[in-house]
Amino acid sequence: MDTHGPIPSVPGVDDPRIVEPPADLPGPNAVWRQPALYAGTPKRHPWEIPVLVIGVLMAAIAYAAAILLVARGLVSDWMLLALMLPLVVFLARGLNYASQRVNGIQMSPTQFPEGYRMVVEAAARYGMEYVPDAYVVNGNGTINAFASGHGFRRYVVIYSDLFEVGGRARSPEALEFVIGHEVGHIAAGHVSYWRQLFSTVIMSVPFLGSLLSRAQEYTADNYGYYTRPDGAHSMIGLLAGGKYLLGGVDFDQFADRATHEKGFFVTVANALSSHPVLTWRASALRDRTRAGSILLRPRHFVRGIGSGGVTPVPPPAAPTDLPPGSLPNRLEQTGQY
Repeated sequence: MDTHGPIPSVPGVDDPRIVEPPADLPGPNAVWRQPALYAGTPKRHPWEIPVLVIGVLMAAIAYAAAILLVARGLVSDWMLLALMLPLVVFLARGLNYASQRVNGIQMSPTQFPEGYRMVVEAAARYGMEYVPDAYVVNGNGTINAFASGHGFRRYVVIYSDLFEVGGRARSPEALEFVIGHEVGHIAAGHVSYWRQLFSTVIMSVPFLGSLLSRAQEYTADNYGYYTRPDGAHSMIGLLAGGKYLLGGVDFDQFADRATHEKGFFVTVANALSSHPVLTWRASALRDRTRAGSILLRPRHFVRGIGSGGVTPVPPPAAPTDLPPGSLPNRLEQTGQY
């Protein structure tokens, strides 16, 4: 029986760009649904590695040019600074890590144990051999989080206003998604010394640097979704409306606007952003059948079961108490479900 054929779809009633996967039907019409491509094990955004390779090549050329100019005696302050960049990046990472250690509240089994559990479970789920350090710092009203490292240490930092959202009165699912996203940056290698060093040049180039950053954010979102798919809605509501309004954000309506909002300046606003604009990001989190839009707005969006189903639904077995020539048994023999 062929269980890997394409799944039929029915155009949306209100908008032809909406694809509504049909509901499973009983008996011989049941559909075997493959997991959506980006709903299972986390995958890198397809643009991430190609843009990173361009960045590494640009950095290598820049370092080679600086060394050549210094060797020829054509020295300037800028060239000397370029040659010192490896030391500058090392020192900056060390100071940043030290700041979190002496000012932040470290999560542990006895200090913010729920947050600590989320970090441990995310690291285990991603197959990491160690648990990153995790700190809560005073955000002074800012909703933010980041991941970084120094030496062999890796850590995540959650601003207090975002961490507060994890309270059971609000949305612990959103917090777990964010923690999964940040630990995902570590698991994907985004915070390693060499990666940040060789990304320095491309990050200073307009459009190219933000392009690499957006691809990495989509990759980290794939990790967050894998950790807590039901936290994606609340996370978008949190980033769009803040910690008090997150529950009032209609996620589908918000994601629909990724397709409806168009124009030259919309494209430029996304191209200049270090993170995908929120409507595009919401659309990518809802439609797990394809990678997030990186340059141009999404043209179609998916609603319903097929947008993020993780577990395939097998068709039911044909009844065994029917005559050999009955329709269900003939379909079972021919595989034409």
